Amino acid sequence: MTIEAFRDYYEGNHRLIGEKYLKGFASRYVRRYVNALPDRDGELYDPEYDVVLEVWYPDEATFKACAENLQRPEIASEINDDEQQLFDMRFMRSYVVEEYESELG
Repeated sequence: MTIEAFRDYYEGNHRLIGEKYLKGFASRYVRRYVNALPDRDGELYDPEYDVVLEVWYPDEATFKACAENLQRPEIASEINDDEQQLFDMRFMRSYVVEEYESELG
């Protein structure tokens, strides 16, 4: 799949499934598409990942409630079926991120 086809499918299809099931739980649903830059030697390589997905929740309890909802068989099946159209599942990773920000002002 080309980069353009991937992004078109994600924004036109997969995003809508995410919005449907994250609504009422998540406060943000952000897709950050990766664009390669040359390395220090000027070489340009394909990035390992095409997109970094961020889902923000107001608190841990809401995160857990959403995760439980997403495990319902009919919801999990719809998401998994669409992911098979879009991702190489061997390379999909998930993380919980702790954020620390520096004041630069």
